[in-house]
Amino acid sequence: MHIEFFGATREVTGSCYLLHVGKHRLLVECGMIQGSRQHERHNRDPFPFDPAKIDAVVLTHAHIDHSGRIPLLIKRGYQGRIYTHRATADLCAIMLEDCGYLNEKEAQWENRKRQRKGLKLIEPLYTRSEAKHAHSHFRSLEYGQAGEILPGVKLTLHDAGHILGSAIAELALTDGSQSRNVVFSGDLGHHGAPILRDPEPVRQADLVVLESTYGDRQHRAWGETWQEIGQVISSARSGKGNILIPAFAVGRTQELLYVFKENFAKWGIGDWQVFLDSPMAIEATEVYTNHAKVYDKRAKQINRQSGDPFGLPNLHLSEQTQDSMDINQIASGAIIIAGSGMCTGGRIKHHLKHNIWREHAHVMIVGFQARGTLGRSLVDGAQHIRLWGETVQVNARVHTIGGLSAHADQRGLLDWYGHFDNRPRLALVHGESEAMEVLSRQLESEYRAEVMQAEFGQKLAL
Repeated sequence: MHIEFFGATREVTGSCYLLHVGKHRLLVECGMIQGSRQHERHNRDPFPFDPAKIDAVVLTHAHIDHSGRIPLLIKRGYQGRIYTHRATADLCAIMLEDCGYLNEKEAQWENRKRQRKGLKLIEPLYTRSEAKHAHSHFRSLEYGQAGEILPGVKLTLHDAGHILGSAIAELALTDGSQSRNVVFSGDLGHHGAPILRDPEPVRQADLVVLESTYGDRQHRAWGETWQEIGQVISSARSGKGNILIPAFAVGRTQELLYVFKENFAKWGIGDWQVFLDSPMAIEATEVYTNHAKVYDKRAKQINRQSGDPFGLPNLHLSEQTQDSMDINQIASGAIIIAGSGMCTGGRIKHHLKHNIWREHAHVMIVGFQARGTLGRSLVDGAQHIRLWGETVQVNARVHTIGGLSAHADQRGLLDWYGHFDNRPRLALVHGESEAMEVLSRQLESEYRAEVMQAEFGQKLAL
């Protein structure tokens, strides 16, 4: 038995790990590589394994950096099942089809340039139709429901508290007389986050494959985070500007709507027009509404009382392109939640073009911004940004609300590992080099853990 690491090694996207158990091959995650255009070109590279020889896929959650190449895997020969939580399957039905649509648009844009240059045309990475077909391969599980997905491979999902349906994957592996327990953390949630429960502890493992996104830092206290959001809203109101919030369609958007509703009077949300300008986020919010049984205690209570923990009386759902364009006629008094979360595409770029140069505008960064993204440039204090070949001056105030992360911080990662009764060895993934290095030292110091920082293509015997 051994594992190979084929993604999210010293970076935070493209999660992909291959387990060999006897004659069986099991893929855990098949994520899209995200970031700069040069970085994303690697999504077209051949897989470093034969998709047709994979026997099963386990998916921890729906975020595209974990799920986004599943339709491509199937397009290139995979014929088996994809095991995941029921809510994740529902979210993937939306997210992968949207990704297919974006692939089609990107190919059309690229081919127009290629035609003018007499170059060979390209195909989309995969299409909407191919993404829709991929959904037929999904098989749903509930938390705590152990099931044999291959001979000698038993899967149990535990609540990871990251986004709806996110899971820690516990794999009990048997090959002849050898037995091993391998636990994949997926993306662990931020302790005390709204809507979802905290990450569930696991007690036993021989190897833990642990994410390290925020392995080098601590989040601020939730109370401070809510206070800062309230201050931004108050400042924008007095300055008569708009607030732009680049937000991931799944997870972050629903958290924002939830806390806006909880603080509706306190933050004066009623004084604003609130726009959810993302068709995918609108659909994802419906999925969140349909899976109330995985909420935490407080969210379940709110849901029982109101029937909708995300509904605001002044919320406008912008589904059509024209709806989005109309928002750009508003110079003041709008809170605009739009994708993409790292400002790499989507409708938020249009809102930045119409607002980022305004001194009274505000941009609220509420999620992780990978290197090479437009969002990261704003966080790092860029004075000018490029949008569709045009240089635009940044006069808006940019606020980084770090405490609203859906990922566990360093303390959260350490505490989750600390629940293991033994001290299993660790392979760190899904983090930039600095975060991995710091977390590795802390794990070794606090728990005397045996830690490796996974490298691309590395093979580790189990």
